Amino acid sequence: MIAAHAAIVLAAGGSTRLGRPKQLLRQDGKSLVARVVRLVADTHPCRLVVMLGAYHDAVAAELAPSPHSVVELHEVPDWREGLSASLVAASRALQAHRGPVLVTGIDQPALNALHLRALLDGARSVRSGCAAVMHGERPGAPAVLSHTLFAQVDALQGDRGFGALLAALPEEELFRLQAPSLAQDIDTSDDVQQALADGLLDRGV
Repeated sequence: MIAAHAAIVLAAGGSTRLGRPKQLLRQDGKSLVARVVRLVADTHPCRLVVMLGAYHDAVAAELAPSPHSVVELHEVPDWREGLSASLVAASRALQAHRGPVLVTGIDQPALNALHLRALLDGARSVRSGCAAVMHGERPGAPAVLSHTLFAQVDALQGDRGFGALLAALPEEELFRLQAPSLAQDIDTSDDVQQALADGLLDRGV
């Protein structure tokens, strides 16, 4: 029997290069954080943890849970230390989980349900149980991590994610998803302008 997957949405960042919370930028009337959480929820994870830090109250307000929601909001007290702090906090929240883990951020406006489904299906097709979107030659987010690999995130430090752990896998043991549209993320004002030009963000917000 294939173990159910858990999911992590990384939404704790301070958006320092942008100067305003990227989590609250909008696409089709929905904030980026709410949009990604809905996409991830639609993959039917057994647990869905959203890691919050900067702009905690404003971001949490976008995710006001319904009584039947599977979404769990978790605060990352040391979010200023970088991405690793969110992953370590997420690993503690999911310490009882023994299946695969889907991990994604909120700042790839072209992300869609097909990307997430391809990663989950791809992870099942390789022995390691791992899958990642390729950013050039480098594997990165979104990604599916096996329980074994996810258990290693406690060793991460600073603003480093799990890319190096995925890259260290033998070539045949990592499902690689080529999705050029996911190379576009939101870090700077120029990124916002490009996403607006591409119709991936709403204007006037």
